[in-house]
Amino acid sequence: MKIKIKDFEISENSKPFVIAEMSGNHNQSIERAYSIIDAAVKSGAHAVKLQTYTADTITLNHNKGLFNINDKNSLWDGKNLYQLYKEAYTPWEWHKDLFEYAKSKNIIIFSSPFDESAVDFLETLDCPVYKIASFENNHYPLLRKVASTGKPVIMSTGISTLSDVFKSVNVLKSAGCKELILLKCTSTYPATPENTNVRTIPLLKEIFNCIIGLSDHTMGIGASIAAVALGARVIEKHFTLSRADGGVDSAFSLEPDELKSLVIESERAFQSLGKPQFEITESEKKSISFKRSVYVSSDVKKGDLFSEENLKIIRPGDGLHPEFYDILIGKKAASDISAGTPLNWDLIINAK
Repeated sequence: MKIKIKDFEISENSKPFVIAEMSGNHNQSIERAYSIIDAAVKSGAHAVKLQTYTADTITLNHNKGLFNINDKNSLWDGKNLYQLYKEAYTPWEWHKDLFEYAKSKNIIIFSSPFDESAVDFLETLDCPVYKIASFENNHYPLLRKVASTGKPVIMSTGISTLSDVFKSVNVLKSAGCKELILLKCTSTYPATPENTNVRTIPLLKEIFNCIIGLSDHTMGIGASIAAVALGARVIEKHFTLSRADGGVDSAFSLEPDELKSLVIESERAFQSLGKPQFEITESEKKSISFKRSVYVSSDVKKGDLFSEENLKIIRPGDGLHPEFYDILIGKKAASDISAGTPLNWDLIINAK
């Protein structure tokens, strides 16, 4: 399985593809959006992602029922949905400039469309890949519209049962999607390590036979590194210049130094996977000489008996293997031997 997004090839054998999710962390400043792109480039991220919607395309301006956010544990408590999305959305008139700016900085840029009109708009910008957010993975008309572009699709699996994911995947594939990446996701903000359940990743890979990643809403990078060890090859993290600056998603977003660490450590985690190995590696062979072996630790004369007083198992490793130590005790020296001599069979009478 290989999926190429611009110049980056994502596969089982590729380093993780790290996505910096801008979301609403631009705080309605295009200059800040440019700075976020610059920081993502400097941090080594492979892509930056936008969200393409308006408050009117995603909800209604109502102040009753579930349109109001009444959750003291929510970052957005006290707002209605329309207010939240009005604050968080990325103005469509920015998109062309942001796409061109990112291209000038040699970083991949793409977006999550939230309705069919957003897909039509993003197609005019030659968006190279589409992301389906967890909250949209049951929006089948949107899935069909995205699939019809023929572009690769990345879909998050948050707030979904396995049956839900099957249905969404079938909708995408039936509508023409041939390149699919699924992201394990826990849709709480922030998520805790305990509810991230990255052990789901190898099962998703086995069930859906596609590239798997993690949309990580936890603080820090530990969950992402664990996900790479379990087979994730795409990591998506919300990204901001500084959590102290505020913003709708800032509280669970990485800062530049943290994103840089994620890029470096996720690649290290990938490189460390290697293959099952039970023999001495080529790189280790030069260190064999520093393992322990049997040495003469004090002077002995020809005919003296070897004992615990004149033999030691020490470093370096050019004497006899320590496995012979017990049978060497009580043997006779074949010649005078000075302390610090590695013991070998020629120095032992009747060694065989």
